[in-house]
Amino acid sequence: MAYEPWQPGMTVTAGRLLTISPTWQEWTPIWSTTGASTPNFGNSNVSARWAQSALTVHFRVDIAFGSTTNFGAGTDNWQMSAPVAAPTTSGVVGFGEIQNTSSPGSRQPIRVRLGTTQDFQFEMAGGNIAATSTTSGAGLIDASTPGAWAAGSASIRFWGTYEAAP
Repeated sequence: MAYEPWQPGMTVTAGRLLTISPTWQEWTPIWSTTGASTPNFGNSNVSARWAQSALTVHFRVDIAFGSTTNFGAGTDNWQMSAPVAAPTTSGVVGFGEIQNTSSPGSRQPIRVRLGTTQDFQFEMAGGNIAATSTTSGAGLIDASTPGAWAAGSASIRFWGTYEAAP
């Protein structure tokens, strides 16, 4: 068999290189809930970045809630939009932490999941770093879980990887 230096479909182009080595880019997640109570970032500092290589999406988000943040009300579970849609929901696509800086030792781990094909949800994944349990302990994060959120003194950070819809 003779050696063919060029194979169809293997041409290196700028577009092909971008799918192999993606560029991180900014996105602004849309914060909503599974119910009628709509939260609002207000003057929060939101840093959200993502990159996609073929069907693999990487993301990282860091939000320091501001003094005018509205956390919603009740038990309507929080959702934040993903940068691109997934083909299906998923129980775990990443991890992160929440913290109420007005309460020392309040940093807690969270699991990030795709509750819909287009929205992240956040699930309590353990007690706080002071080794005490939370008052509401488990479940999805909302305006009252794991406790009262303090505008201007709370944050959420999360990161992960998931499969994009084809």
